Amino acid sequence: MLNLPYRHGFCLLGTLLLLQGCGSTPSVQALPGETGEVQAVRRDLVMNAIALIGRPYRYGGASPDRGFDCSGLVEYVFGRVGLRVPRDTRGQIAAARSLSRARLRPGDLVFFKTGWRQLHVGILVEDDRMVHAPSSGGAVEIVSLDSPYWSRRFGGGGTFLSH
Repeated sequence: MLNLPYRHGFCLLGTLLLLQGCGSTPSVQALPGETGEVQAVRRDLVMNAIALIGRPYRYGGASPDRGFDCSGLVEYVFGRVGLRVPRDTRGQIAAARSLSRARLRPGDLVFFKTGWRQLHVGILVEDDRMVHAPSSGGAVEIVSLDSPYWSRRFGGGGTFLSH
């Protein structure tokens, strides 16, 4: 079992049940030509991201103990499945293979322009939902890409996996 504070454990349990229906592993459908190994990596990315819900935001943070910023969350989750990605959002955008929103799959990254020079990144966990580390004072959470805030700021997607 995860070593989470009591209240975060219930938050995680509720989120997992909400996403998983009857407690099964989130469904990550294989694409034509996608190997079972890539499908397993996608599932692991999603599960690792969901497991961090409730962890605090921290500027420059990249660990469950100290908290996460958005790109630190991505770096940590991808590292847990053996994939190295750049530490900052700009580097992640530059290194990822660009995808349209229609081609995004669970485990891919979603990018946003949140200010004049500010960028944001999250990990897609369902067709229209991402796990991300929001701004200061928040905690890692799941949000809808279709919400007015995020849909207006969507800048594109990218992947480090086969498509």
